[in-house]
Amino acid sequence: MTDSAHRAAIRSARRVVVKIGTTALTTPSGEFDPDRLQRLADAIEARMKAGSDVVVVSSGAIAAGMAPLGLTRRPKDLATKQAAASVGQVALINSWNTAFARYERTVGQVLLTAQDIAARSQHNNAQRTLDRLRVLHAVAIVNENDTVATNEIRFGDNDRLSALVAHLVGADALVLLSDIDGLYDGDPRKNASARFIPEVSGPEDLDGVIAGQGSHLGTGGMASKLGSALLASDAGVPVLLAAASSAEAALSDAEVGTVFAARRTRMSSRRFWLRHAAEAAGALVLDDGAVRAVLERRRSLLPAGVTSVSGQFHGGDVVELRGSDETVIARGVVGYDASELTSMVGRSTADLPPELRRAVVHADDLVAV
Repeated sequence: MTDSAHRAAIRSARRVVVKIGTTALTTPSGEFDPDRLQRLADAIEARMKAGSDVVVVSSGAIAAGMAPLGLTRRPKDLATKQAAASVGQVALINSWNTAFARYERTVGQVLLTAQDIAARSQHNNAQRTLDRLRVLHAVAIVNENDTVATNEIRFGDNDRLSALVAHLVGADALVLLSDIDGLYDGDPRKNASARFIPEVSGPEDLDGVIAGQGSHLGTGGMASKLGSALLASDAGVPVLLAAASSAEAALSDAEVGTVFAARRTRMSSRRFWLRHAAEAAGALVLDDGAVRAVLERRRSLLPAGVTSVSGQFHGGDVVELRGSDETVIARGVVGYDASELTSMVGRSTADLPPELRRAVVHADDLVAV
């Protein structure tokens, strides 16, 4: 495999997020395997000894809780998933603790929900916690808090969580380790002629790619990994997608798997939060002129350009901006309560009382999607 600047960026990254999927920690029959986890810890330790800070995003809690609870199949209902996660999280973090204790390293468990990332104050708190663990030379083991998350407020899988964490900690690289050795234009387990894609530098490299869903053991799949890799790379973080069995190579010379090039300019933390992490409390529909002003001229949104308001939001909340066809075009921080804004729809700023003559969404608080 030929070297590239993008692989070099993975290789030289000083701060790395490593996401480990459920299938990387389980046997083919679905049993949690501490030996596999220890081998992954060995590869991570080697990277840390080489000078990098590493944050681990680890799946596997539900799988680790199945055997102790006498479950033979991954549960489908939320309550049983949460029970399995509650039991399994103990086994999972103990296994990581045992694995890194061989190198005299301390681990810290960080359990996050989607709300922790969506709410700006909790987002900042999570950021400070992870940074402090790094300063104290502890290895952060991050997972979704499945015991309290609901179907309505989930990350969906740890692939997306890892992309959000990569930006949260200011990572220089994200490494996704799974049961497949990289990106193909189809499923190589079902189609022997599926073409391997070593590098994704732009949309043209994804022409013809069909990404599938997850296995019976985990919630992710190639579609999830592809989406998360594109999310991270769009934020300015290069990504390497590789097999967990090749973890040592992935975390050393990076000459395995598929590399995703990062955008040239890194998105600010606030703009990334607005675009990818914040939960929208409502939506505004814009007329065509306002859409052009927002997207093409990067202007603030004024009441005259709003045609309808939905949701119960307050000034300072995040809202979606939609075109006349209801397609989401941008997200931003709204300057009014929904009750105020409803009476202002379509009105010129000059016709409003002085205390209401301000932008609905200021250009500085707006990001296209």
